[in-house]
Amino acid sequence: MPEGSSPRGYVIAAAVLLADQASKYWVLELIRLPERGGIDVLAFFRLTFVANAGVSMGLLQAGSDLARWLLTFITAGIALAVALWLRREKHPVDIAALGLVLGGAIGNIIDRVRFGHVVDFLHFFWQQHSFWVFNVADAAITLGVMLLLGRAMTARAEPSHKESKDA
Repeated sequence: MPEGSSPRGYVIAAAVLLADQASKYWVLELIRLPERGGIDVLAFFRLTFVANAGVSMGLLQAGSDLARWLLTFITAGIALAVALWLRREKHPVDIAALGLVLGGAIGNIIDRVRFGHVVDFLHFFWQQHSFWVFNVADAAITLGVMLLLGRAMTARAEPSHKESKDA
């Protein structure tokens, strides 16, 4: 880590990774969700097992081993870029956001390597409207990206030296 940078983003990434992998262990090994199919929890939430061979929300499906590994390496490259960005970042919100994205990305990469797909199981719905099935890593990535976008949209550009001088 460069001098003066905070390990906080990496701690957040590690916490997300641990929570993601622990939740997947719980649904796969302890409650055996793939064998059960689904478990109703609340009137608007159930645990539903989905083996997601694509990226977020089932996009970009990897239908072959070559596509699976290509998607895995692309995702790993993005995670590496986020880790390098995190090393240079100074703003606390961006550090937290990048930590969320990094931890989630690594969690889903581990799934692709171990299982050939990402384990999704959190399923929200309302009456006949079903929303995407996702996991802790996906939630962390989404929150991190939303924080980055929100800050980018609300951050004021610092005036340049020309603008701050009187004419």
